[in-house]
Amino acid sequence: MFLSSSVRSQPEFREGIRDMSPIALGIGAWGLMTGVAMLKSGMSVVEALAMTLLVYAGSSQLASIPLLIAGAPAWVILATGFCVNLRFVVFSLHLRPYLMHMPRWRRMTHGYLTADMSYAMFTRKYTRPPETDAEKRAQEAYLTGNYCVTWCAWMGLSMLGIVLANMIPQSWGLGFAGVLSLVAIVCSMATTRLRVLAVVIAGATAVAAYALPLKLNIVAGIGVAVLLCFWLEKQFGLDPDAEDDK
Repeated sequence: MFLSSSVRSQPEFREGIRDMSPIALGIGAWGLMTGVAMLKSGMSVVEALAMTLLVYAGSSQLASIPLLIAGAPAWVILATGFCVNLRFVVFSLHLRPYLMHMPRWRRMTHGYLTADMSYAMFTRKYTRPPETDAEKRAQEAYLTGNYCVTWCAWMGLSMLGIVLANMIPQSWGLGFAGVLSLVAIVCSMATTRLRVLAVVIAGATAVAAYALPLKLNIVAGIGVAVLLCFWLEKQFGLDPDAEDDK
């Protein structure tokens, strides 16, 4: 099996999990939004669960939802999903030299479970295909650790979104799903004190300027946060990417 003990025992498997874990919340956020969106678009719980478990492609899921609800022909829906996911053809061509030594079923399993971020993390770490058996095992273990995190984050939060969707008033619409997603993404990115401060400043300013027309309070919040944090960075020599700004 692709998740056999020989794969899990490799130190690269745990390394792949560690490297992908900080990104898991952002991936899960899109899964949560997609789960809510499917239910709010009129799909049943069974249909939404089936799409989540079988398709496992957020962009094509979101693109096909309105077509399904509108009763579009099957070929239109399939063509839309194909076009949206054309990038995976490029991913497959790039990964082919890395995986060709494996049996076909194993390559297909890795191909199905490898998502955008796991592909990016893997190819950034391994710039050339494996040459020895040890390298083959290490690279497969790292890729598996990567996509285990992305799969669990996506599936778990997407199913949670499907469950929570029935508790959200219909009047809130799909906009609420987007808000949930953005909040989770912002939280995953607020990894330093300066970034947390930027979030607080932007949020406080947007609330204080809520009365502005055309939702300009959002623009005001962004502008004030950027300018003030830029001034703090220059004034006190703070590093926005530092783990501990002192």
